[in-house]
Amino acid sequence: MTASDFARTQGESRTAVVTGSAQGIGRAIAERLIADGDQVILLDLADHVDQTATDIGAADARRVDVGDLAALRTVIHGVAREYGSLEILVNCAGTCGRESFADLTPQTWRRDVDTNLTAIAFACQAAVFPYMREQGWGRLVNIASVSGLVGGIGPIDRSGEGGRSGAAYASAKAGAINLTRWIARQVGYWGITCNAVAPGPIASAMTDGADYGLDRLPIPRFGRPVEVAAAVSYLASREADYTTGACLHVDGGSVLA
Repeated sequence: MTASDFARTQGESRTAVVTGSAQGIGRAIAERLIADGDQVILLDLADHVDQTATDIGAADARRVDVGDLAALRTVIHGVAREYGSLEILVNCAGTCGRESFADLTPQTWRRDVDTNLTAIAFACQAAVFPYMREQGWGRLVNIASVSGLVGGIGPIDRSGEGGRSGAAYASAKAGAINLTRWIARQVGYWGITCNAVAPGPIASAMTDGADYGLDRLPIPRFGRPVEVAAAVSYLASREADYTTGACLHVDGGSVLA
C-alpha cells in the first residue's frame, strides 16, 4: 500500500460503488457511506437512479443490469478509472421470487440466482482485479438474507404458495454467504476484506402489509434500512480491518425464532 492509499483509508474520501441503490436498503447504504465522507456511485437498473443520486448527493449514477456481467464489469472498471481508485464495493442488487415449489421454473430460478449470486461473484472479481489488489486495501460487502441462513423468512407456509421468499432466492442468498467466505480466504493477503450482512424482515414497500410473523421474533418489529446501512458502514471502515468472512445478522433475532 502506498502512502497516498493508506492516507485515503484513514479519513480521506474513498470511492464506493453500491449496486441496487436507487431505493430501499441500497439507497440507505449509499446515504450512510456519503455521510461517512465517501464519494458514492450508484448502480441500478431503475430509470430513477439518476434522480436518487441527485437527491442524496451521490457522486454519480450508472444505469446497469447486474445480470449482464460484461456490462457490470465495464461499469465497475470505468468508475475505478474515472475516480482513480475503488475502495468499497457493496453488492445490494437483488430480486426475490416467491414462487411455490410447484411453480418454480428454470427461468425464475436463473433470474434470482443470476442476480443474487452470480452478479456478486463477478462484481467482486472486477473490483479486486486489478484495482483493490494493486491498492493493497479494499472492502467487499455482500447483502445476503436471513433466508440464506434458515431456508426462508417468516412463518412456514402450508398453503402451497411460495411464502415470503422462494427456493431460488433462499438458495442464492445461502450461496452468497459461502461465496463471501471463499472470497475472504483469497483476498485477505492483499489487505482486502469480504463480509456479508444478512437482513431479516426490513420495512419497505415490498414488505408493507405482509405477514412475517414478527411476534415470534426476540425484537418483534420490522428492521429499518438505516440499521442495515449501519452494519455496512462498520464493515467498510478501518475499525473492521480484522473482520473478514463474517456474516453479520441484522434480523431482530430471526435465526433464533
